[in-house]
Amino acid sequence: MTRRGWGLFIAVSVLWGLPYFFIRIAVRELDPVSLVLGRTLPAAIILVPLAWRRGAFASLRGHYSGLLLYTVIEFGVPWYFMSSAEQHISSSLASLLICATPLVAIGVSKIIDRQLVIEKRRIAGLLLGSGGVVALVGLDASSDSVWWIAAMGIVVVGYALGPQIIARRLHSVQGLAVVAASVAVVAAIYAPLGIVRWPDRVSSSALLSVAALAILCTIVAFLLFFELIKEIGPSRSTVVTYLNTALAVALGVIFLDEPITAGITVGFPIIVMGSVLATARRR
Repeated sequence: MTRRGWGLFIAVSVLWGLPYFFIRIAVRELDPVSLVLGRTLPAAIILVPLAWRRGAFASLRGHYSGLLLYTVIEFGVPWYFMSSAEQHISSSLASLLICATPLVAIGVSKIIDRQLVIEKRRIAGLLLGSGGVVALVGLDASSDSVWWIAAMGIVVVGYALGPQIIARRLHSVQGLAVVAASVAVVAAIYAPLGIVRWPDRVSSSALLSVAALAILCTIVAFLLFFELIKEIGPSRSTVVTYLNTALAVALGVIFLDEPITAGITVGFPIIVMGSVLATARRR
């Protein structure tokens, strides 16, 4: 990987290690629909005029179907399910489940491209990583959390599909235009119900968390992620989940008093080892 690639990789990893922590704080007071609105509306207010002045929206011509598909799969559906899940499971568990994204991404690549050859090393990595996910869920799941773990599975699928859509259908579109249009569409869809469910009073910590989600974890992170996909490809770009998971778990343990469970101790190292094997570049 180039020096630029490593810089983008580390930056995105750090920025995407923060959402789980901020979502966990915000959903204590905000409905998931309101939280999605709070995350996308400020981003749209900032990005849409910027993209318009730079003429970035012109690159969307002929790509509207791909844009809508990406918006639903990467933003609209996953963010609602993630916010809902974090009302019932810890931010650490939520971030650990996202570690399955590179594994799903390899499977998605094979489905899309039937001629793609998956080396034995990668198959071994997929099996090992899947075992880690099973260990994680089996050790940490309870009767109350199983449905919310399944909801995080929907998030994982969305995050695995998103980079593929960018690489295959939106590769010639400016990243600024895609992010600006996507957050604007999601904000418009969630606005009616999100405004109704917005509480009369919101603490400063919740508001700061929403602001961080909008500015750092949405505007900055997604623009950098587009550049990362161009630099190292859609499947390998999902490996950022390893570093951001480590950061997310650390934040949860230090600031939210979340325990280091048996699932974290056993499942996380197995998932990382399997995913490294599954996503490593062919020699």
